[in-house]
Formats: sequence, structure tokens, C-alpha cells
Amino acid sequence: RKMQRACGREIATILRANDAGVNSMPSLFHSLANRAAALLMKALFAYAARVQVLRRENANHKGAFLLAANHISHFDPFILSSVVRRKIDWMAMAEFFPNPLLGSFLRAVDAFPADRHRADRKTIRTAIERLKQGRIVGVFPEGGIRDGARSLLEGAPLRPGASTLAHIAGVPIVPCVIMGSDRLYSKKSWRPMRRTPIWIAFGDPIS
Repeated sequence: RKMQRACGREIATILRANDAGVNSMPSLFHSLANRAAALLMKALFAYAARVQVLRRENANHKGAFLLAANHISHFDPFILSSVVRRKIDWMAMAEFFPNPLLGSFLRAVDAFPADRHRADRKTIRTAIERLKQGRIVGVFPEGGIRDGARSLLEGAPLRPGASTLAHIAGVPIVPCVIMGSDRLYSKKSWRPMRRTPIWIAFGDPIS
């Protein structure tokens, strides 16, 4: 509960700063928002999880790339962002953005909406622009949370688009696998000293 209250305070601080006119300095605002969110996520998952990362250096090299990961829980983008030194601009479900609190938070940390049901030119254009600026764009090529036989981990097919996006932007794809984050849905995982094991591996860049 203390951790939940702390999360709420951090998010509220970010949103108040935005409402107070920090948009006049958008780069500073987004920088502060991302730093606050990163510190918050690191503290949160250090408390709730024992995260083991393999080949982290593949996600920390300079230059733009598309980070493509499997997706087994809503925690995935936050966990991945907490273990990568550089900022990740996540492509997130468009359904999240109409929510005033969540939508404002996602925009503050430079996430942008994606329609899962059709090709969205605005989303593609935004992703390409950010990649050409030398940034990391994070995507979940499965098109949403998938488990069991529907998961990439069980051999399910990827939705098309990630490789085309990387090709147009002229950047490599860094593949990523995350396992164990779905266990955080259990309330038992958030008990003191429980620390749910989570495994993350970053593959070699694919050009």
C-alpha cells in the first residue's frame, strides 16, 4: 500500500507540473517525467521482483533501434524500461489514452497510441520520426498480451509490421524475451520479501 501511494504521488506530481504550464518547455518536462518514472519503476520492481537480465548491453548501445518483445502482462513495458539505461518510447494501446490520468502519464513519458486492429498511418509516421531522431521505439509484435498457445514463446506467429517499420526507418531490431512478469498479477507476489523471479534477455540486433 505504501508503494501504491508513492506511485500515486509521483504520477500526480508529474501531471500537476504539466498542468502548471511546463508544456512551455516540453523537452525539460518530458525529461523530468521520464526520469521520475524510471526511478519509480526501478524502486517498485526492486521491491516486488528479482529481475535477471541477459545481454543487457544489446539494449544500451547508441543509435536508434526498434525493441521488439513478447508480451505476457501489463507490467512488461515498465519492467523493460526499468532495466534499459536509455529511454524507450513505447507504442501503446490506443484504448489507454482516453483515460485522463493514464493517458496524461503515457504522453508524459513519450508513449504514443497504436490501433491494434488496423494500420494507423499516424502511428507509423510517429514511430519513424522518433527512430530517425536516434531514439528507441518499443513494440509488442504479438499485437497485445498473449499467453499459452497464443504466445510467441509457444510458437505463435508475429503480426506483420515490425520488420517493415525498421526497414523504412533504416534501423535494426533488437529482439527481447521477458518471462515471469505475468506472476505479478497475483497479490501474493507483492508481499514483503516475496520478490517474484523475472527473466529478460536481449538478442543481437537484426538489420
